[in-house]
Amino acid sequence: MGKLDESVLQEFLNIVGPNHALQEPDLTASYTTDWTGRFVGRSPMVLRPADTFQIAALVKVAAHAGISIVPQGGNTGLVGGSVPLNQEIVISTLRLDQCEPVDGLAQQVTAGAGTTLAKAQSHASEQGFDIGVDLAARGSCTIGGMIATNAGGINVVRYGAMRDQVLGLEAVLSDGSIISHLEGLEKDNTGYSFPGLLAGSEGTLGIITKARLRLHPQLSERCSAMIALNTVDDAVAATAQLRRTLPSLHAVEVIFGETMHLVSEHIKASIPVGPEARAWLLVEVAATNDPTDELANSIALLETLPIDVAVGIEPAARNSLWQYREKITEAIATRGTPHKLDVTLSASRLAEFVNGVPHLISRIDSRATALMFGHLGDGNVHVNILGEQGTEPSEEVDRAVLHYAAELGGSISAEHGIGSAKKEFLHLNRSESELAAFRAIKASLDPKGILNPNVLLPPKSS
Repeated sequence: MGKLDESVLQEFLNIVGPNHALQEPDLTASYTTDWTGRFVGRSPMVLRPADTFQIAALVKVAAHAGISIVPQGGNTGLVGGSVPLNQEIVISTLRLDQCEPVDGLAQQVTAGAGTTLAKAQSHASEQGFDIGVDLAARGSCTIGGMIATNAGGINVVRYGAMRDQVLGLEAVLSDGSIISHLEGLEKDNTGYSFPGLLAGSEGTLGIITKARLRLHPQLSERCSAMIALNTVDDAVAATAQLRRTLPSLHAVEVIFGETMHLVSEHIKASIPVGPEARAWLLVEVAATNDPTDELANSIALLETLPIDVAVGIEPAARNSLWQYREKITEAIATRGTPHKLDVTLSASRLAEFVNGVPHLISRIDSRATALMFGHLGDGNVHVNILGEQGTEPSEEVDRAVLHYAAELGGSISAEHGIGSAKKEFLHLNRSESELAAFRAIKASLDPKGILNPNVLLPPKSS
């Protein structure tokens, strides 16, 4: 890494101004620790540019000096992907938070990378539209960060992940050049797709500054249900049936045993249905016309699978059910610092994985606890592992769980990204040929290796 000497420091200050070049540790602390508290770094300077051109100017200075950069949005990541672990400078996109007018004819909007999801949702809703991806961290996660990690969330079963929402992109490359393709054409077969390439690249290929997003008609008629089930297998079978019979299916979330009891205790509310159950599905349907009967008919087709069902039609009732899902991460955080393992399994192996993980963990650390939940409609399971009395568990536990997911044909990362936490495990899902191709792309677009150097790509094996 190059040296941040006085002349380089002054160039950075001249670009963003002294109020947006943070150096004091008490000012940079929130930018150097991730949301979980597990990944902590240090940075000699946090830069907060106002627009794409300031970012381009900063990157040119950094590239010339050989100084590494960690791009950062809302810093809500869970795998150490936006933390300066080796004294990199941080370029924050939070000031790039402008939303352009909604294009109602095209059903699209262009938003700055620093726009929070909540702000983008509010902006789109004023014209009768929704953003396709929704996350519990909507108040702090940013559009740029969501694209960089290819975020998923609760509506993937209906609209797909973040990559599927991006129709155009503006970004700054490692030499400070700007690429901008924001026309939003649904069909544009003119070569490589930068949105597809940069989505999921975790800031290693460029710094996203704007995005043209696909919007979806706002579906005002909604109904939610919580379904209690005896076994994980029953939950998987019920989900498959609901996906077949519910055209208006908007989300299928799952909460497993210990996790449900923990969140119930945390929010000081009893479990709405089936307190003795092993799994609870939270199902939401959404349409332009009332989908309540459609949901009721589909639940009836589940026959004997449910133990019990609670239904919420009015917003207050739906929110009451959804709090059990949206407060999980907060509830787990009260117990300590978990290792968050985000995996995907095929439907045919999902129950095997969920049932097997506690036994797998106990063989390595008998005092560790696995708290699981996820997006069952797309096979995504979040495995949160706490060590004794809330301490961090052994790294061997992480290794065993990720190897187990891969052995069952699953992915070691569904939506959180690879970050620094999982890069040593990337070979479990990607062949040497694929990793070589990844490195070739990285070397071509970032030959000096200055963009987010600590994440995604493992060192080349000797």
